[in-house]
Amino acid sequence: MIVIRRAVPGDLPSVVALFALPVDGNVLDQGPTEPLDPAYARALASMEGDSSNIFYVAELGGRVVGTFQLTIIQHIAYRGGRVAQVENVIVDPAVRGRGVGARMMGWAIAEARARACFRVQLTSNLSRDGAHRFYERLGFVASHKGMKLDLASR
Repeated sequence: MIVIRRAVPGDLPSVVALFALPVDGNVLDQGPTEPLDPAYARALASMEGDSSNIFYVAELGGRVVGTFQLTIIQHIAYRGGRVAQVENVIVDPAVRGRGVGARMMGWAIAEARARACFRVQLTSNLSRDGAHRFYERLGFVASHKGMKLDLASR
């Protein structure tokens, strides 16, 4: 059974290890070090108590096999509507095809509806064709062109 729950500090080594797994040639992070860089714990702690920005894990057989972050964005436009932004979606390649990603996204969509969001949105690296097909099967549409400005290199 796949369980979706809010991440806790003890999940961080597993989460960071997932971030280091290559997905279509890309990785989110360098992977865990010993000891784990305290920046991860600080980031998770900054989300504690924030109901609009939560990092989740997916467990299968008691093991963390997936992650995603759900951020609720309050707009002034759209008559004060809310949007759910999904980020950092990762599923362990060893369990892909077993419904983990679909369960995580289904959970995020249901949560967005429960929070009266009018849209769920995400970005996906242009090189991730498999991920794009997955999101399209769930009903997502590539309706916008996303842009980013990398501040770390400036």
